[in-house]
Amino acid sequence: MPSAALSQIASYCDKLLRISEIEDYEGAANGLQVENGGRVSRIAAAVDASLATVRLAAKSNADLLLVHHGLFWGPAHPWTGKRYQLVRTLLEGNLAVYSSHLPLDAHPELGNNALLCSALGLKKLRPFFVSHGQPIGFRALKAIARENLVAAVGRATGGPPRLIPGGPEICRRIGVVTGGAGGDVKRAAAEGIDTFITGEGPHWTYALAEELGLNVIYGGHYATETFGVKALAAHLSARFKIPWVFIDHPTGL
Repeated sequence: MPSAALSQIASYCDKLLRISEIEDYEGAANGLQVENGGRVSRIAAAVDASLATVRLAAKSNADLLLVHHGLFWGPAHPWTGKRYQLVRTLLEGNLAVYSSHLPLDAHPELGNNALLCSALGLKKLRPFFVSHGQPIGFRALKAIARENLVAAVGRATGGPPRLIPGGPEICRRIGVVTGGAGGDVKRAAAEGIDTFITGEGPHWTYALAEELGLNVIYGGHYATETFGVKALAAHLSARFKIPWVFIDHPTGL
């Protein structure tokens, strides 16, 4: 069975995704989070690192799990209960974990934002929405009926989006930031867009979007962030000649 060195794959991902250059939330811990015995013969990709996805990855005989949301967002101790079960599953399954959050969002080819834009037919992308010192999203000019854009988001994500119809019925200046950027609709609107596509946001964003004259389309946090891990796994599979599988564990959020 073909395999590759875990250290080689991790080092390649670090450079490809510019892990050391792109700042992130303190708990993101981008990069290799858990080692295995040193070799990778099968890659699993998932949006979240959790006991459920770790179990599914181990069941698929993967020895590397690529995720967008890693293991260490807050205090990671004590190692008891479900946390102990997670660690035990990783060790017994010889399963490494590599995580990339904002670096994967921002990547111009393999990133969540670039790929969602591509799925929506948005072209001539320009940088949009600065987070932690760098733009992570993209914006584009395209005249499209609002209802048609909502339908396109639904086709791209595989589920019905939620619409705040606060802006024009014909969208022309569209900004895309996958995940949980809904709380920043005011900052998005300040960049001159009339339609903001993201994953999720708080209740109060409905009234704010109306005040701002902004359309907001919530495609789901999970659903808008499946693109990057799939693309990264497929890229690594082609480069290192090892198979990959997507672990689908949707949250519905």
